[in-house]
Parts: sequence; C-alpha cells; structure tokens
Amino acid sequence: MTRQWTTCFAAVLLVAIAGVGTAQPESIEELRARAEQGDADAQSSLGLAYATGRGVSQDAAEAVRWFRLAADQGNPSGQQNLGFAYAIGRGVPQDDAEAARWYRLAANQGEALAQYNLGFAYATGRGVPQDDAEAVRWYRLAGDQGNPSGQLNLGLMYATGRGVPQDYVQAYMWLSLSASRSSGEARDRAVNNRDITYERLTPDQRAEAQRLAREWDEAHPR
Repeated sequence: MTRQWTTCFAAVLLVAIAGVGTAQPESIEELRARAEQGDADAQSSLGLAYATGRGVSQDAAEAVRWFRLAADQGNPSGQQNLGFAYAIGRGVPQDDAEAARWYRLAANQGEALAQYNLGFAYATGRGVPQDDAEAVRWYRLAGDQGNPSGQLNLGLMYATGRGVPQDYVQAYMWLSLSASRSSGEARDRAVNNRDITYERLTPDQRAEAQRLAREWDEAHPR
C-alpha cells in the first residue's frame, strides 16, 4: 500500500523570550520595568512570560494585555502572538478573522512565524477565504527565512499539488530542509513526509532534490 503524506501543522505561538539564552538573563522584574515604560519588545516578552508561565504565574488574560500593548505599537512578535491568542481563544474570545488580521500585520513586517500562520489560515480558510495559492505564497516567505513549519507545509503543498503544480523534487527539497531544522515530533513528521516523497522520485530526481536542498542550505546559514 502506498504511504500518504500527513497533514499540515497548525498555528504556532512564538516562544522566544527576551533575555533567554544570554549570559545574564533578564529578570522578570527588569522585564516588567521596561514594559511599563512602554518598551514594545519588553511588553511582547512579558506577554510570552504570562502565556507560558515562565517566571510568573500563567495568566492568559494578562498575556493578551501585554501582547496588545506591544501590537498596538507595531511590534511584530506582539502582533503574531495576539493573533495566536485569538486563533485559539486563549485570554480573548476565539476569533479567526481577528487572528488573521494580526497575523497579516506581523507577516507584512517579515515576521516568519506570522507568515506561516497566515499561510495556514489561507490553507484552511480560517478567518480568510480559503486560497491555496495564497497559502503557498505565505508558506514560501516563511520557509525562505528558514521557518521549519513553513518549509514543511510548502513541501506538502508541492507534494499534493495544492496551490502549485505537483512537483516531487521541490516537495523533497522543502521537506528535507524542514527535517534538518526541526526537533522532536516536528522532525519526525518532516522526516516521514520526506521519506514518502523520496519513494516517488526517480534516481535522477533524487539526486536533483538532494542537490537543491544542499545548495539552499549552503546559501542560508543558520
């Protein structure tokens, strides 16, 4: 029996928090002080702290409050995460159209995760008219920035011929790139889809797809 590709990923929250991974991580008190002074990056990061319960008690409504303060200043991560809150109804009433509106504001500023989430909205018709070609466009913008979810779903669009002509070589390239940038269950899904695609390639196509993935990787250092 021929194996089939698994489904696309859903919307994703931006989970980076300011100060994490630095030599001297910023304390919640320092982050709050900057946020209260109107620093949009700090407001967005404080919202993430409340959304994830890192350093504070988890509080979805408080997360949304800080996301909105950042988003209203044009901060793309605040806009992306406010959109995500609306998408899943966490801290605000669930509203796909409002989610897509905030994703678009962030995506137009080049926020890769918002580009991916807006692509997913178009692929599924959540908050926007269903449009595979638009989904591909936003997935590609995210994937070109190295976003593994965007690469995965772009690969699946090529594999199934949604929004683009079916092209197993392109599908393999994007799925391979996604697998190399993912971890855990996300990597397992990318690897599974990549391997399913590999089975459909001729030897010459396999060589071409691997070459394209390698050249893309070399041109986009991490």
